[in-house]
Amino acid sequence: MSQKCFNGRIALRFRDPWKAEFCQGELFESGFSVRPEPSRRPRTTPAPPSSDGQWVLTDSPEYFPREHGLSGKACTGIENIDEAITLLEQNNWDLVAAINGVIPQENGILQSEYGGETLHGPAYGPTSHSAAASSPPSSSSAFRHVVPSRQIVERQPRMLDFRVEYRDRNVDVVLEDSSTVGDIKHILENELQIPASKMLLKGWKTGDVDDSTVLKTLHLPKNNCLYVLTPDLPPPSSSHSGALQESLNQNFMLIVTHREVQREYNLNFSGSSTIQEVKRNVYDLTSIPVRHQLWEGWPPSATDDSMTLAVAGLTFPCHRLTVGRRSSPVQTREQSEEQCTDVHMVSDSDGDDFEDATEFGVDDGEMFGVASSALRKSPMMPENAENEGDALLQFTAEFSSRYGDCHPVYFIGSLEAAFQEAFYGKARDRKLLAIYLHHDESVLTNVFCSQMLCAESIVSYLSQNFITWAWDMTKEANRARFLTMCTRHFGSVVAQTIRTQKTDQFPLFLIIMGKRSSNEVLNVIQGNTTVDELMMRLMAAMEIFSAQQQEDIKDEDEREARENVKREQDEAYRISLEADRAKREAQEREMAEQFRLEQIRKEQEEEREAIRLSLEQSLPPEPKEESTESVSKLRIRTPSGEFFERRFLASSKLQVVFDFVASKGYPWEEYKLLGTFPRRDVTQLDPNKSLLEVKLYPQETLFLEAKE
Repeated sequence: MSQKCFNGRIALRFRDPWKAEFCQGELFESGFSVRPEPSRRPRTTPAPPSSDGQWVLTDSPEYFPREHGLSGKACTGIENIDEAITLLEQNNWDLVAAINGVIPQENGILQSEYGGETLHGPAYGPTSHSAAASSPPSSSSAFRHVVPSRQIVERQPRMLDFRVEYRDRNVDVVLEDSSTVGDIKHILENELQIPASKMLLKGWKTGDVDDSTVLKTLHLPKNNCLYVLTPDLPPPSSSHSGALQESLNQNFMLIVTHREVQREYNLNFSGSSTIQEVKRNVYDLTSIPVRHQLWEGWPPSATDDSMTLAVAGLTFPCHRLTVGRRSSPVQTREQSEEQCTDVHMVSDSDGDDFEDATEFGVDDGEMFGVASSALRKSPMMPENAENEGDALLQFTAEFSSRYGDCHPVYFIGSLEAAFQEAFYGKARDRKLLAIYLHHDESVLTNVFCSQMLCAESIVSYLSQNFITWAWDMTKEANRARFLTMCTRHFGSVVAQTIRTQKTDQFPLFLIIMGKRSSNEVLNVIQGNTTVDELMMRLMAAMEIFSAQQQEDIKDEDEREARENVKREQDEAYRISLEADRAKREAQEREMAEQFRLEQIRKEQEEEREAIRLSLEQSLPPEPKEESTESVSKLRIRTPSGEFFERRFLASSKLQVVFDFVASKGYPWEEYKLLGTFPRRDVTQLDPNKSLLEVKLYPQETLFLEAKE
């Protein structure tokens, strides 16, 4: 909290919007006029530092009751937020007592703003009430006497409460904010009997911290929940610890019904999640702040929001809950403000004394808690996700839960896969690539997503003409990863352009067109646009792409025609080669067959010649004409008309004649020997009979004829 005094009004600035609203109620009940200051500031006063909430106290006659004793200009001079929150906590969040406790005073002498003038009066304290009340006011003093409603508390070091959970034990630790994380571990070492070096203290809102970190630098709330992990120590052997560990690893399905809108949400939480985390997630879904949530269905044992679901007594695996909005005291007072004296909200019509709130150091996002609520929402994308496809699945699910099911169809996969889908198909099937860069901390994100990106006309146009890919730039690790991908695919110029974009310029919409050798960024659309302007810029990019696509289609058709001609020529050449090869193979087969037959023929001839020579050598010698033995003279005519004669002994067997004929090249297996008168087939006679017996004596003419 910090405060400034402007023209009789005290500006109180809070980091926590809930505490600001609480203090508004406290001041209201005390009679102060309290109003949020969203859009104006004094013209002549420099802007104080930015914060998340601001409330203005005024002591002017029309805004502030005179009987409370505050008039003129008052200012505490406190600029340190932690110090202001400590003072409020020490005064039980009684803002009047906290202000009275820190108004500048020195032995009862209040400093004047005019030339060092002073107002002498009694010192503030429990014993000075009557004296202060009876002192007359001075018109020239900067402060009036303030009569505190309770004893003023001296400034003390801010104390922090920690509830540390370890297995089945809870340890409460109270430390000053000037202590370190190592001091907490030393206390836990005595309580849990675990060496501090073996402990991993988890649950910090800012991520992991080391033992030397001072608690004050973490800007922690008063109450904190932590848990201890001991991965180097063996788990307990008891069955109770085993059951608790099993419950911590289980996933609970919470079916939460929003009473006002009659809508159900199915939420998955691990057993190690706390009830507070559930309520914060429900706040993101229903916009009901945690302090205004009215729940039904929690088990009686769930008495502390820091309890984990595993020990809260929930029904496993599903548990039904109902949440609604409880009426806040501030809303009740606003409804009856007409009956309350001197209490009202200052409207924008009071513009004579104030200028824009941005000059005052408070923008709309800070005033209405946009930035704070974004931090409490579930992240659109896990930090340091190993798989881009899994990260895009979570992004799509979270986007649907926030803005509804009518949204662009996000491509699930890596950026390289999106390039392949958009740019590397046929020319007629190619599309533009739209890259949506989300940022939860931008004040433009909710409006851009809900009113523009989810508009039916935009969704339909993107679905027909674009491949839409998304990435969350909220986390620094995810931002660095995308810039690396951007440098690799688009070059350092585009990456530098995105790197220099401020948070309030997000979300961004990049229109990418694929070219032959590179990818070109056609347009970078920032979040401060309208539906019509967004549609016009998408259509303009589509016109550029369509012209390029027509050229690509023409080039592709010509290339396909050339490829078809070449393919036909190649096919004809292939067929010709096949015919030549078949002809050559047929000729080779024919020549091989001829060679084989020739070889067989030669072998047969050689075999016949060998038989002929053998028979010729085995013939008995031809008897002479003057032989005393009976001789038969045979004359044999060949099929070619030639004759050959030979004498045989009449006692020789017919087989000798057959052998003689065969020795001349006419084997009796292929030829038959015929007689003339009478005509007979001599080869049918018994070859063992003599020539005399078969009547081939004294002479005979025979004919050779080939057998059929």
